[in-house]
Amino acid sequence: MTETAATIETEALIVGGGLVGLTLGLALARGGVECVVVDALDPSSVTDAAFDGRVSAVAFATCRMFRALNMWDDLAAHAQPINDIVVSDSRGPRAADKAAAAPFFLHFDHREIGDEPLGHLIENRYTRLAQQEALEREPLVTLIAPDAVARVDYDARGATAELRSGRKVRGRVAFACDGRASPTREAAGIKLVKWTYPQVGIVTTVEHERPHEGVAQEYFLPAGPFAILPMVGNRSSLVWTEREELAPAFLALDDDQFTEEIANRFGPYLGKARPVGPRWSYPLGFHMAREYVRPRLALVGDAAHGVHPIAGQGLNLGLRDVAALAEVIVDTARLGLDIGADDVLKRYETWRRFDNTALALGMDALVHLFSNDVAPVRIARDIGLGIVNELPLLRRLFMRHAGGTVAMGGEKKLPRLLRGEAV
Repeated sequence: MTETAATIETEALIVGGGLVGLTLGLALARGGVECVVVDALDPSSVTDAAFDGRVSAVAFATCRMFRALNMWDDLAAHAQPINDIVVSDSRGPRAADKAAAAPFFLHFDHREIGDEPLGHLIENRYTRLAQQEALEREPLVTLIAPDAVARVDYDARGATAELRSGRKVRGRVAFACDGRASPTREAAGIKLVKWTYPQVGIVTTVEHERPHEGVAQEYFLPAGPFAILPMVGNRSSLVWTEREELAPAFLALDDDQFTEEIANRFGPYLGKARPVGPRWSYPLGFHMAREYVRPRLALVGDAAHGVHPIAGQGLNLGLRDVAALAEVIVDTARLGLDIGADDVLKRYETWRRFDNTALALGMDALVHLFSNDVAPVRIARDIGLGIVNELPLLRRLFMRHAGGTVAMGGEKKLPRLLRGEAV
């Protein structure tokens, strides 16, 4: 990186330093590509539990990438292995009662596909801390924060960002990692295919008496999925999907009433449970960018696509984008070619677009299939769960796809980072 009086010159400009943007910066730097990441938030604030108490289900292949990026040593103590996933249907809020629970379920056991867990549950703040530690070890990536990108101008040779501080950053290419609302995408005029769900996601952490043994549970209630995700210690993260018109009333309950509502859905299998820490809520929707790339610009992660959290794959899709894009850019740089050329960015778009679209539409279909209590549909989906549970080959295929170890076209189509190799 070079800096004149007014402009910082670099190879790649990354707009947004969240979980996706900083990981992309680390991946490019590990491959020898210099980059600057610009983020509006103070790095010290985003690692506070009060900023974001959410956890992310990090797929097995994503964990491989974190190891390859020299992040895993800082994450391991905070990563809860997911040994099993149990999916079941329910007709009412008391999901653990035999009278309410459906007779069929689907059980994914990690031992069917190897010794490694299906993935890990990691609090987002610990992933951010690990990113910041890795950043200190990578001289080729520079984080400018807190500062915001006011505008990006593109020409035949690169992209120039004007920051709110008055500084400028120029790179041969810009990568938009600035989230679902992505001002960079909007300014570039890239349109979305999008819709909203009549649902709100409620997230909180609970402590419980009994150990969870690394088992993730997902109940499908009439309003939507209710997931119990194991965390380090006798704690679990709840991701509660509720009808849009009812969610404000649940969020407004006092602690005792909220605990009772959780218990009605949680069931007694982990003993007495009580919420600890804040409650978060967010609207649920779907979006897919009509284009992932424009001249000198590529969209990454939530800037390119956003999905329902029904399968916990949102962050993993973004990090798969990172692995593919980093490989394309690094390979191009090693050949001494222009990393921002149209054909280079199109290779990234071609690699990721079909996979992202197929998985996103599959999750949307699951939302419509499971977020209702229509009797014929409920019976059909219950039987479907039972059939899949009795077919080991199909069950193992689902586990490998969820773990990110199989791409469209097989494991050889996975980016090197997702195979645990250097970029």
